[in-house]
Amino acid sequence: IVEDTQCQLAMERNMKTWMISKTAKSILSKMIGIGLATSMVFVGATTTVYAKKITLHGASQFDETHSYTRLMRRFEELTKMYYNGPDELEFVMHLNSELGLEKDYVAYMNQGISVDYAVASPSHMSTFSQMATLMDPPMLFRDPAHWSKVLTSGVFGPIEEDIYKRADIKIIGYGGGGIRHLIVNKPVSNMSEISDVPIRVMGAPIQTQLFNAFGMAPSVIAYSEVYNAIQTGVIDAAENEAAGIQQMKFYEVGPNISLTAHSITVRPLAVSGKTLRSLPEDLQAAIIQAGKDAGAYGRVVEMTEGQGILTKLESEGKLKTVNFTERQKLIDAAMPVLEEFFADNDAADLYKAIQAIK
Repeated sequence: IVEDTQCQLAMERNMKTWMISKTAKSILSKMIGIGLATSMVFVGATTTVYAKKITLHGASQFDETHSYTRLMRRFEELTKMYYNGPDELEFVMHLNSELGLEKDYVAYMNQGISVDYAVASPSHMSTFSQMATLMDPPMLFRDPAHWSKVLTSGVFGPIEEDIYKRADIKIIGYGGGGIRHLIVNKPVSNMSEISDVPIRVMGAPIQTQLFNAFGMAPSVIAYSEVYNAIQTGVIDAAENEAAGIQQMKFYEVGPNISLTAHSITVRPLAVSGKTLRSLPEDLQAAIIQAGKDAGAYGRVVEMTEGQGILTKLESEGKLKTVNFTERQKLIDAAMPVLEEFFADNDAADLYKAIQAIK
């Protein structure tokens, strides 16, 4: 009996030891599991926060060959080069007016949807900021050298601030450089020959005012409708730089290019303020620097290639260039209109500052 009792007690002690051991193992297993789960959550959080993919959408009215598209491609390349953060960058370019026209891109950037960056005419930014139209009205710049110095001088700072405040669009660089001429369905070479000629102009009121001052009959027509408007006789003329004439084939309906050189384009590269502020600070800095450098590249491309495009098209028999013999009269007509326009926008000092740059 004693032996049986001692054996039973030993068995109970062993059983208790086994149960304690099992419980300990269970607790340890759970602790390890919690640790692993915590580790996995931590790793997952690290991946989400610090190594995500950022996709930015650009838009162009044109194909890959156009100077504006090439400027944006350079911007994409430089942003990737300048950014050293952990995030993966992806750029998606919507070409050939897939997302509409420049005025649409401006509206999208303002809302922070669909388009994160684009090249757009200042006229299309005037929906939000009237000061935007002060950047490139006809006859503002004396010559290409003056235009280049203005764009690198910082004198447009007050305009950039107003656009950012009112449109929530950040200008990060300046393209352009195209010298705009008249596209006409008949040869015109002087003031009397352009008198009362119906011409398409961009939507900014200053454009209408200046072409009225030139003695023409301006009307606002969407860029995509210009070809048909000339073809059907709604207008007899338009105005554009060489790249646009080539891309849109305006020479087919307006084969006479009157060399008025009435404007040198300023085409800001802009990014949505909402998009920019949502990005890491180091990526914001890379974007701003890339925009500045890409703009310089775009200006060189357009300025140097413009005349070559016209020469090539003329040699192919697609258009005929006509010398405009009274350009000084265009300048004389424009000066009082420009002075009044800047004054009406409380920017008389800005006009003086632009003209003072030598």
